[in-house]
Amino acid sequence: MEAESAPAGESLREATQRRLRRFSELRGKSMTAGEFWDIVAITAADEKQELAYKQQLSEKLKKKELPLGVQYHVFVDPAGAKIGNGGSTLCALRCLEKLYGDEWNSFTILLIHSGGYSQRLPSASALGKIFTALPFGSPIYQMLELKLAMYIDFPSHMNPGILITCADDIELYSIGESEFIRFDKPGFTALAHPSSLTVGTTHGVFVLEPFNHLEYRDLEYRSCHRFLHKPSIEEMYEFDAVCRPGNFFQQEFAGSVIPSLKLEPEYVYTDSLFYMDHKTARKLLAFYEKIGTLHCEIDAYGDFLQALGPGATVEYTKNTSNVTKEESELVDMRQRIFHLLKGTPLNVVVLNNSKFYHIGTTEEYLFHLTADSSLKSELGLQSIAFSLFPSIPECSTNKPCIIQSIVDSTCSVTPGSVVEYSRLGPDVSVGENCIISGAYVKTTTVLPAYSFVCSLSLKMNGYLKYSTMACGVQDNLKKNVKTLSDVKLLQFFGVCLLSCLDIWNLKVTEELFSGNKTCLSLWNARIFPVCSSLSDSVTTSLKMLNAVQSKSTFSLNNYKLLSIEEMLFYKDIEDMITYREQIFLEITLTRKQSDLETSY
Repeated sequence: MEAESAPAGESLREATQRRLRRFSELRGKSMTAGEFWDIVAITAADEKQELAYKQQLSEKLKKKELPLGVQYHVFVDPAGAKIGNGGSTLCALRCLEKLYGDEWNSFTILLIHSGGYSQRLPSASALGKIFTALPFGSPIYQMLELKLAMYIDFPSHMNPGILITCADDIELYSIGESEFIRFDKPGFTALAHPSSLTVGTTHGVFVLEPFNHLEYRDLEYRSCHRFLHKPSIEEMYEFDAVCRPGNFFQQEFAGSVIPSLKLEPEYVYTDSLFYMDHKTARKLLAFYEKIGTLHCEIDAYGDFLQALGPGATVEYTKNTSNVTKEESELVDMRQRIFHLLKGTPLNVVVLNNSKFYHIGTTEEYLFHLTADSSLKSELGLQSIAFSLFPSIPECSTNKPCIIQSIVDSTCSVTPGSVVEYSRLGPDVSVGENCIISGAYVKTTTVLPAYSFVCSLSLKMNGYLKYSTMACGVQDNLKKNVKTLSDVKLLQFFGVCLLSCLDIWNLKVTEELFSGNKTCLSLWNARIFPVCSSLSDSVTTSLKMLNAVQSKSTFSLNNYKLLSIEEMLFYKDIEDMITYREQIFLEITLTRKQSDLETSY
């Protein structure tokens, strides 16, 4: 998509910076009623994740990195079947009812879905997508702070109800200085962003009712006829979701085109976050109380929003092409939700000068943090954020991204790579497009291009241990096979896993995999060594990685081996947070000493 015009891009940057400044002013201050959210809730997939989130929230509040006087909660999904973000929403409503009774009917609530194991961005697996670090701010902003900053204006223009968002996306927008986004209508209200038709195939798409205004506006309040979930391009045309500047159903834009789609002759409006009023939330809660236990995944977007608007029909409930796992109850559950919500209005806030960014995969993460000049400008992202790192020439346009890390002056980190919460010792060389997280590389080492290296602290039988997942950033950890004979279809760093097992002197047995023995993947392959120190853990895992690269042998027979799945089970949250804190304190102290020296 073509970059947007200068005035539109500049207004987006200024609006974003204003929200960031406003949030910065609120950090560590007590909020009065109506000034901020009454409740901020984060969903978690299981009790381990719940504990990790609660510990990190506690640390942030202790350090006054968040607004105070707000109720921060973590709501964990019930044990058993995966229930999706729709199921998590229903579960959160029940938690609110138990905690607050009728009192929550007067609250403004932000619900952030962060439940999932982040298999497409495993550096976020241990501590959660909502706690993903971003390269700006002091202390470093994580996705949670960014979400709270970008939604800073919402609570004071919102009726009691719940705003629902996901942990791995960013919505930026600009509207008139005297305008505000209002969430004050009954039913559902969703934000809409102009996008290419290709982007529309992976998002929800709004089919808007005709609109009569002749003047282009950054902010428009529209009614939605129906909502399409991840439609094909043919379906977008069939249901009249495709917009053309100046066509019969659309307004004549002042500049003939929407600024953020400068040369796109056709576009659609795609979804991001949505709000539901308290009355609708109670209706969903009553439904959940009635059904008792969920046994299938419900999508808060696909299964709630597709039931809305006068044009909604029941046909979508039988379409399972976008569903990763089709459970027998799914179609029945969708139909019950459809009949429950049918007739509920879907209001749409169209943000014509807006951007939607997703950073839920390794490719998106690397691109947006190192190469994407638009996001860098809009958010004020830095190449070196709160780190000790050899200086990079300012004229260099393509740079690495270093976040809260200590990097020796003799190190080289190739542009396009991200290093976070790590220590890199003398003569460490990092290739292009690598992700290094939570690691300690002591000795002279070469990390090949496209390496993914993420270290975890573990508590095993009462002892502190370490293990480092090392693979390729392009490896598909979710791809699975059903039988041992099909393991040859899995790839590690672009190489057949069977060949890798030969290199590591490992046999293909059921014992090689943890968990479900009919769902074999890199995620549950026991191939990562357990070590007694963090640096040894990184060194050992890099040896197995380099052995695959060089086609030499490196036996893993003498090591205790874990899968990523098991590493997350044994993870020691406190030790990982302590390691980050040690790096933070060392950087702070070094900077203070440097400031003192330069002042003399």
